[in-house]
Amino acid sequence: MNAPIALFVYNRPWHTKKTVDALKENKLAQKSKLFIFSDAPKEKKQAAEVRKVREYIKSISGFKDVAIFEHKENLGLAENIIHGVSKLVNEYGRVIVLEDDLVTSPWFLNFMNDALNMYQDEERVASVHGYVYPIENLPESFFIRGADCWGWATWKRAWDKFEKNGKVLLDEIQNRNIQKEIDFNHSYNFTQMLKDQIKGKNDSWAVRWYISTFLDGMLTLYPGQTYVLNIGIDGSGQHSKQNDVYRSKLNKNKKLKKINIEENKFAREKFEVFFRKINRGYLEKLFIKIKSFLLA
Repeated sequence: MNAPIALFVYNRPWHTKKTVDALKENKLAQKSKLFIFSDAPKEKKQAAEVRKVREYIKSISGFKDVAIFEHKENLGLAENIIHGVSKLVNEYGRVIVLEDDLVTSPWFLNFMNDALNMYQDEERVASVHGYVYPIENLPESFFIRGADCWGWATWKRAWDKFEKNGKVLLDEIQNRNIQKEIDFNHSYNFTQMLKDQIKGKNDSWAVRWYISTFLDGMLTLYPGQTYVLNIGIDGSGQHSKQNDVYRSKLNKNKKLKKINIEENKFAREKFEVFFRKINRGYLEKLFIKIKSFLLA
């Protein structure tokens, strides 16, 4: 059985349509059930766009079945995802997760379902991830410790490890003194993201999912070339700013081969180099802005 697909939408009709159009081109779309979770507007100014999205999703076809859940009150992205993922894994035991700004390769569903079947009984495997950074010379597939959030899939046994309370996670990081490992050798500040979540500065479910699985020693399977493009890093998303550094060519069909369940140190080091590169670029742009302001 193909895993159910959870699609989370809000107030971006153009992005939502692009996401669905690409998903419909997947080889397994007509054999897959699509569950759409539509959040309610947080403020009146978002109501018109939310309404447009809800009108559009009612017209969607091309899947085995389409079920729509329209929230009457605004849950926020994190709570919407936590609710929807929990609902589907409890009913089906597994789920494929997309947000409204993720364009997929026609072979995305094949990759996800093949991996879900291949590693379903492997307790150390937390999830399967469809996106990978634009990094050259990665293995065809590999494992990295933790979990990720741009086009992913998991099983109930792994989602049960999700710790919603960020303070519990932070205490464990500090007790075990593993901030350096969590932060990819200080190349990306996931720990600070978690601290900000605890303070209410962000509402990231993703950092809690990543750290929950990392603390449990679990791994996520990645492809060597991405099956997903994020078209929402254009300033339109709730938590995004315009950025093109994550773009790469979509993967064509490759038969998935089972590999040893261990973290790929080479790929992890490649991730660190990429994180340092994008953070350096951000700091350079910030310095230029500050310098221009001071000289004005």
